[in-house]
Amino acid sequence: MKKTDKIKFIGEKLDELFPNPPIPLDYTSAYTMLVAVVLSAQCTDIRVNQVTKVLFKAADTPKKMVKLGVERIAEIIKPCGFFNTKSVNIYNLSKELVEKFGGEVPQSFEELEALPGVGHKTASVVMSHIFKIPAFPVDTHIHRLAMRWGLSDGSSIEQTEKDLKKVFPENEWEKRHLQIIYFGRTYCKARGHKPEECPICSIVGR
Repeated sequence: MKKTDKIKFIGEKLDELFPNPPIPLDYTSAYTMLVAVVLSAQCTDIRVNQVTKVLFKAADTPKKMVKLGVERIAEIIKPCGFFNTKSVNIYNLSKELVEKFGGEVPQSFEELEALPGVGHKTASVVMSHIFKIPAFPVDTHIHRLAMRWGLSDGSSIEQTEKDLKKVFPENEWEKRHLQIIYFGRTYCKARGHKPEECPICSIVGR
């Protein structure tokens, strides 16, 4: 199968299976989205949503989060894992937002990625879904599937992001990011994957 045909097929199949993929994390603002994505590292979205329901009731703004304090944040987010590191990062990034940005989440990659605990993927999610600035966040699901489908060589997350940005039009990035995540969780799992039964791998397998 030609690469152009492969890309067309993948896009059509993703649109068929997940036409309107919802954002899996619960949030009410740029700030709550940012905190939810920070919490999602090494944790399921379901667990994050359970935790943020409690956390955001106590503190849904940077100022309130700082007032809450590291120890209380840690108590609430404990089910998410790595809670000691995450609680410090959430407190510190909230403090920086209050002190440097008037409590608002900045709308640039450079400023976002400079915040404690915020890497490129987290910044990309916020930029894409909140500020609608073109970005293609790559998580483990997307990295794995891009390699399986021959869209990237799997050498690094950074390379996968570059390759996928070339493969899909910019106006599709936000949707494709979510579609591939849902497809990976549903049909193309890391363990016990049977390519012959996968709606995409069975057709475009390398």
